[in-house]
Amino acid sequence: MNLYELPIHSLHEKRSQGEITTVEIVQSVLDRIRATEDQLHSFLYLTGNKALEEAAKVDLKLKEGKVLHPLEGMPIAIKDIFSTKGIPTTCASKYLEGYIPPFESTATQKLQDVGYCMIGKTNMDEFAMGSSTENSAFGITRNPWDLERVPGGSSGGSAAAVAAGQALAALGTDTGGSIRQPASFSSIVGLKPTYGRISRWGMVAFASSFDQAGPMTKDVEDAALLLSAIAGADENDSTSLHTPVPDFSSYLHQPIQGMKIGVIKDLDLESCDTEVLRIFDENIRLLKDGGAEIVEISLPNLAHAVATYYIIAPSEASSNLGRYDGIRYGLRSKNSTNLQELYEMSREEGFGQEVKLRILLGTYALSAGYYDAYYLKAQKVQNLIRAQYHAAFAQVDAIVTPVAPTPAFKLGEQVNDPLQMYLNDAFTIPANLAGIPGMSVPAGFTEKQLPVGLQLLASHLEEGKMLRIAHYFEKTLNLQKPSLAI
Repeated sequence: MNLYELPIHSLHEKRSQGEITTVEIVQSVLDRIRATEDQLHSFLYLTGNKALEEAAKVDLKLKEGKVLHPLEGMPIAIKDIFSTKGIPTTCASKYLEGYIPPFESTATQKLQDVGYCMIGKTNMDEFAMGSSTENSAFGITRNPWDLERVPGGSSGGSAAAVAAGQALAALGTDTGGSIRQPASFSSIVGLKPTYGRISRWGMVAFASSFDQAGPMTKDVEDAALLLSAIAGADENDSTSLHTPVPDFSSYLHQPIQGMKIGVIKDLDLESCDTEVLRIFDENIRLLKDGGAEIVEISLPNLAHAVATYYIIAPSEASSNLGRYDGIRYGLRSKNSTNLQELYEMSREEGFGQEVKLRILLGTYALSAGYYDAYYLKAQKVQNLIRAQYHAAFAQVDAIVTPVAPTPAFKLGEQVNDPLQMYLNDAFTIPANLAGIPGMSVPAGFTEKQLPVGLQLLASHLEEGKMLRIAHYFEKTLNLQKPSLAI
């Protein structure tokens, strides 16, 4: 097996035993990028030479007998929404093309603190607005399982890179499913933690009350490793939680016997692909066989989750993107003759269609005469959804659902149908509205060899329970994956 195919914890073990070097690990990933990047376009910027230099330093430490952190020297990709000091950060937008930030995001700084090697910045939907990574200003990313299909979004570049072995793991962000849905489409593990578990400092804002960073990895054990490394309070982010960060790896080997796992009876599964439902039913049986009790629960307001989200999130986006005015930084139109034209033309030339659409939606929802009818009402429904999840977790330890109604769809298939595109996130959005943790675990493949994920949800700060179930599920399912398309 190639080194780039192995998870971080396995490579660290081999490295500790002297079987391989860190340089060999990084070189394996770089060779894989060289062989596949022209087809996939997972990355917007590569830092391979720097990664090799850092890897050589890590190997010197190993020779000196020093104990290494499992993530030390490991080649990890970073979604291009995280500010990386001295390295371009564009959010896949023309507006920020060429922007090099003078500071480091907290999440990536924490990875630096344990000595990781950044392999590059990954492609994404512009400003994280999309479910397919087709909205990037710098070209689409393809799914490594089927090059004619999307990898999901908005963290599609991160998902494709990890699935294809172009990185051992990646950081993504999740505002309405942008870690979990591409993880499902790409057969990797994607974890969105509790809102506030990871600092948002240095993460370019889309919808500030929903945005959350998280790991995208080859397996559950690596997800626990990364989450432990990047979680924690941050004085630069007032929404980060001042809660102790446990060793998430300690939860992995606990049995699930006696745990209560909820299945939502109000969930609209009629829109689901028949094979997605078949795999979901098989997954539930597997959990039952492990001694978990399957409990039917009711969350009646989930029917309004998508509508609620697509009022609140664009409203916050409208506010957050107001800073892009052609004056402070970013693109400045050369065709304007006065200040008003400078604002208008810079935004017209800099933003893509999906970003403009969401800004218009949000501005409308916040405008005088419509605020109470839309934004205020959406906030009330959000509170009801949050309360219903709180009540549900008094009955169960975790909840399971499909991640998305379908496997990965074809490139271009939904570009001109925004509503259908938004419905891809119908099962993931509620977790963001409630602020609870959620994750996608590889759950099976369709007859066309397309990946499908299982979504696990837990109560606030109960990532440990979620990881416990996910690890049991992963080990017991022991999914035999078909060959990639590349």
